[in-house]
Amino acid sequence: RRSIMLASRALSRLGALRAFSASRSASTLVLATHDNKTLNPATLSAVTAASKIGGDVTVLVGGHECGAVAEAAAKIAGVAKVLKADHAALAKGLPENLDKLVLKVQADGGHTHVLSATSAVSRGVLPRVAAQLDVDAISDITEVQGEDTFVRPIYAGNALCTVQSADSVKVITARPTSFDKAAVGDAAVAIEDVSASASDSGLSSFVSEELAKSDRPDLAAAPVVVSGGRGMKNGENFQMLYDLADKMGGAVGASRAAVDAGYMSNETQVGQTGKVVAPDLYIACGISGAIQHLAGMKDSKTIVAINKDPEAPIFQVADLGLVDDLFTAVPEMTAAIK
Repeated sequence: RRSIMLASRALSRLGALRAFSASRSASTLVLATHDNKTLNPATLSAVTAASKIGGDVTVLVGGHECGAVAEAAAKIAGVAKVLKADHAALAKGLPENLDKLVLKVQADGGHTHVLSATSAVSRGVLPRVAAQLDVDAISDITEVQGEDTFVRPIYAGNALCTVQSADSVKVITARPTSFDKAAVGDAAVAIEDVSASASDSGLSSFVSEELAKSDRPDLAAAPVVVSGGRGMKNGENFQMLYDLADKMGGAVGASRAAVDAGYMSNETQVGQTGKVVAPDLYIACGISGAIQHLAGMKDSKTIVAINKDPEAPIFQVADLGLVDDLFTAVPEMTAAIK
């Protein structure tokens, strides 16, 4: 009898949540991605994803001395309002501080959806938000089919899963490369200060960070990416890829095998456990095409593969393939580009 009663209560609760969710019009809170100075273009993709859900879109900028970011967010087409929380505890995007802000703003605004572009920060913040709301976290979506239905990749991108959520609040991360960037105009919407909702939880503190400085384009946003794998043989040989990328205004990436071998640093890794990129042109040099690497670059507009092994799996996804020694082919390509 107790089991039947518990099951009945669970079904009643589920029905109530569905009815409550259906009774509210959609309203999405987008957590902006930024560095306190500039708005990350991934936020533009997040706004597009939020717009496909329907209803009002509100952008939350949580940081420190982040006024310029809020002003940039206010000019994104499709945004109804921008909320700015300026607090020292939010300077580095610590999840233990940022989640409390998101929860407070979501509750105050009655938002039905909380969404952010997939990033290191959102991966830390939104699962905490979902847990405290007692709802599921829906990660890395690539398509919005409705207010409660989304598509996300599974099995390293080899299959697509359609997820329908009955939760009263949907907590979502969206893959930036799967959504077009929202337009940015001259007219700006209102910016509301919600700094009073921010606080320091005291659960964590920022110690330090080491960032590689480069004049080259960011790997995740570059229009051209030239990547090397284990076939590069050593780190010094990656210079030829830099020479090629520089001529095309591109960035240089690496496969996990190359990173694990110590040829390149972690921040250059492309793949399921690295960065997901979708440039206009992706050139894979000496990369065999492991599943986890393909998951990070197969959405590229044009894929060129250079490998001396004609059976390399990378050729199965490549638009153009060159079976040749990369140490001959890459310098010739570089010399041919004026």
